[in-house]
Amino acid sequence: MPFGYVGRILRVNLSDEHIVTETPEDTFYRRYIGGEGFVAYYLLKELKPRVDPLGPENKLIFAAGPVTGAPIPGGGRNSVGAKSPLTGGFGEAEVGGHWGAELKKAGFDAVIVEGRAESPVYLALRDGEAEIRDAEHLWGLDTGESQKMIREELGDDLIRVAQIGLGGENLVRYACVIVDLKDAAGRTGMGAVMGSKNLKAIAVRGHGRVEVADPDKLRSLSKWFVQNFKNLARSLHEYGTGAGMEGGAASGNLPTRNFRDGLFEGARLIQAEAIKETVRVGMEGCYACPIRCKKVVKINEGRWNVDPIYGGPEYEALAALGSDCGVDDLKAICKANELCNRYSIDVISAGASIAFAMECYENGILTRRETGGLDLRFGNAEAVVQMVEMIAKRRGLGDILAEGVKRAAEKIGKGAEKYAVHVKGQEVPMHDPRLKRALGLGYAVSPTGADHMHNLHDMGIAGRGSQLRDLASLGILEPIPLEDLGPRKVRALIYFVNWRVLDNCLLICDFVPWDYVKKTEIVRAVTGWNTTAYELTKVGERVTTMARAFNIREGFRKDDDWLPERFFHPQTSGPLSETSVDPERLREARRFYYQMMGWDENGVPTRAKLEELDIGWVADLLEK
Repeated sequence: MPFGYVGRILRVNLSDEHIVTETPEDTFYRRYIGGEGFVAYYLLKELKPRVDPLGPENKLIFAAGPVTGAPIPGGGRNSVGAKSPLTGGFGEAEVGGHWGAELKKAGFDAVIVEGRAESPVYLALRDGEAEIRDAEHLWGLDTGESQKMIREELGDDLIRVAQIGLGGENLVRYACVIVDLKDAAGRTGMGAVMGSKNLKAIAVRGHGRVEVADPDKLRSLSKWFVQNFKNLARSLHEYGTGAGMEGGAASGNLPTRNFRDGLFEGARLIQAEAIKETVRVGMEGCYACPIRCKKVVKINEGRWNVDPIYGGPEYEALAALGSDCGVDDLKAICKANELCNRYSIDVISAGASIAFAMECYENGILTRRETGGLDLRFGNAEAVVQMVEMIAKRRGLGDILAEGVKRAAEKIGKGAEKYAVHVKGQEVPMHDPRLKRALGLGYAVSPTGADHMHNLHDMGIAGRGSQLRDLASLGILEPIPLEDLGPRKVRALIYFVNWRVLDNCLLICDFVPWDYVKKTEIVRAVTGWNTTAYELTKVGERVTTMARAFNIREGFRKDDDWLPERFFHPQTSGPLSETSVDPERLREARRFYYQMMGWDENGVPTRAKLEELDIGWVADLLEK
């Protein structure tokens, strides 16, 4: 068993309640690392093509990585993956907090959930043991109530719980998995898969420890970070995400009214600085991390009571439930965010779906008859809060929006499709590709649909800042202009994304600013492998290519690697009112991307590339 792992993967079949523990070979761990790598491996190896994402044949995988649970800042994450009910393709999301570290301490590197229970259940994992327990009394409860009852039943307040609320139970296609009540494996609908299996929660508690190869080196790296993190991540430490949203509005990067407009005068009212000054009562952090970037808000007044156990809104929530819906009522945004955590709903897709409906309403495609009497105009804060409730409970228009904007637009018709801002069925996160051109290409080719995390944000390499200095160790030596979308920008995107995907395998937080050299040192100190930045880069490329192969097998084609029509038109006002994504430049950039990745003209990985990545077995699957 290599250092950094416990060497045991738990497999639970909910249909027949069969539980078994598997012990993979050391080469498996080094080739696929963990997290997203494990997800890609098991989905390709074991899932039959074209299965129903909400059927019992789908597999739900919770996976840690070698850094998960190690005593190093950023090591508190785990991955959740399955075939996505939102996109019909590769589904995977990561989450911070303490659950992943507790899973490793409980004696497991991953949990593979198969089948479907006849009635609601939850899993209890403790020190190498696994038990399926009845959860009928928990079904229908908010995540806060459910966690409280699970801890009482198991007699331990330190149990960590990954679970779903009403959103997951009602199969909202972008339901997420909530950990510790405030952290979300947010995207691609993993909570809906959990609900489809009648799995309410996985509760974990362990007293083991993650053995590392070089504890002295790891202590030295941790000590360095503790001494320097306030300089490296000062804004995150003071505010969390969402600081300086006025600057985002000034550049055109703050999505406004369903990505239509370019000016949002209320940005300063909803940014993280305003939260600190008004409703914030504290900051919390993930396992072994001193940054403590998680907001905690509390509101005790009439209609917008917000319970601090559900944390507080991060940037994506502030923009999706705020500016993208034209809302500048901070307390209403906090309430909508709280409901998303109560009900296990992805804040990005929820806000984007409501913004889509608002634009349809303002254009007469939806009327008060379809909205259940709601005045669904942009800026109506109360309507946003009510729509989150309606989506979670699949009530009225909420039942349609719970399907995601792609399916909702198809059902509504009457030209609604042009207001559906998505890639491959997943709603676009809160960053505008009319400003960030490589980000737009990254949205288009992402295997999970539009995603901002395994992506390059162009502004980071437009000048000689810290991100460019970091990328220099991979060979990106000069700044690349913001508006560039040529081969140099495509190359930078590929190199950067390989490391972002590697982070999703190692399960190390993107917000902890380890450079590539120190990250390699961390992996060596944890695992004892004589690894290099080259090997780790190839891991990211391998897993990206495996996710691509999964989508090809599920029927995705080149035309799916594209942006929504909205971005081929300028914003209605502001700094991007005379600029848009050029479809010909995007098409050419996509061609370069395929070639640089070793894929053919249709975006299919070649056998030569798959063999070079040491996954020739994937070529055999595609040929079948």
